[in-house]
Amino acid sequence: MLARKSIIPEEYVLARIAAENLRKPRIRDRPRKARFIAKNGACNLAHKNIREQGRFLQDIFTTLVDLKWRHTLVIFTMSFLCSWLLFAMMWWLVAFAHGDMDPSTENPTNSTKWTPCVTCVRSFTSAFLFSIEVQVTIGFGGRMMTEECPLAITVLILQNIVGLIINAVMLGCIFMKTAQAHRRAETLIFSRQAVIAVRNGKLCFMFRVGDLRKSMIISASVRIQVVRKTTTPEGEVIPIHQVDIPVDNPIESNNIFLVAPLIICHVIDKRSPLYDISAADLVLQDLELIVILEGVVETTGITTQARTSYVAEEILWGHRFVPIVTEEEGVYAVDYSKFGNTVKVAAPRCSARELDEKPSILIQTLQKSELSHQNSLRKRNSMRRSNSMRRSNSMRRTNSSLMVPKVQFITPEGSQSASET
Repeated sequence: MLARKSIIPEEYVLARIAAENLRKPRIRDRPRKARFIAKNGACNLAHKNIREQGRFLQDIFTTLVDLKWRHTLVIFTMSFLCSWLLFAMMWWLVAFAHGDMDPSTENPTNSTKWTPCVTCVRSFTSAFLFSIEVQVTIGFGGRMMTEECPLAITVLILQNIVGLIINAVMLGCIFMKTAQAHRRAETLIFSRQAVIAVRNGKLCFMFRVGDLRKSMIISASVRIQVVRKTTTPEGEVIPIHQVDIPVDNPIESNNIFLVAPLIICHVIDKRSPLYDISAADLVLQDLELIVILEGVVETTGITTQARTSYVAEEILWGHRFVPIVTEEEGVYAVDYSKFGNTVKVAAPRCSARELDEKPSILIQTLQKSELSHQNSLRKRNSMRRSNSMRRSNSMRRTNSSLMVPKVQFITPEGSQSASET
């Protein structure tokens, strides 16, 4: 180490380290903003300090449907099991009060004829089996009720009513959980990234939406909202300020025919919150664009809703989606492997306001892109020509190296004869 230090002066080492530090760009990582809507459509919101928990019990059916599957299955099993145990206890009490548990009544004499309330109910286990047979309407033929006890008839009617209520609630809950609207939304997909490019002479915010199923979404409509943190002139801070932005749709009803993937376009005009944002300002913006697709499922008639969001890092400026619908043998084919693919196109880096004030910016941008495109074509042609010339020269060299030299032979008579070998 001492020898190396003596070879390189210390002043030179410090200067080199300083130069390397200056060359490296200093990027400060911004604190990552929490998304209001996740990419899969889930709301990133936590409810805390709810004091009135009893409100959830007032709407017990919705509470059961919103529970997780493991909790629903536990409640489903325990509701039937508890009802069977409860009425088994009631049947056992009825039999005990009537004296059916008395051993003397099991083998009565010929002079006394004993009629029990429920035949073959001698223990709690037999009462539990009879309770299951009554509620699930299973008749094995061994245990049955007689006309001896009016109380037993009342218990039978009560258990049938309670069993029907439990069946209706729990089976309805299971059905609603399996046929929830967000299940259909799993096959409604959005592009992972959105783009901003020029369309019809205007800067437009665009994203792609598609449906993977053949069954269509009827009366589908798309809404876009911008969520950002704003401060009013009075100093009030609104953490989640929602602003609706219009969607460019030629149909007046604002419904889309989602038979194939579509590119939804929002024209950035004076009504748009993106009107004053340029390409350089987009990275620094703390905003989130929420996309909501609503429609009616064709097969079930249930209204469904699919959601996603785009933050500033997921918006590509100067890009365009590649076409994925082609006609093959009289059928329109959709290649979903290119669903989110984009290509770079010419687009001004200024905001939409500056573009409206100076329309010449768009013309200059298009001219520059055309010149760069022509230059690239010229470079490609020149490279192809140079490559072809190199190949031809190399082929000539190889052919010249493979040519056989002519050799002269002298005959004994002194004449010369040329021949090739």
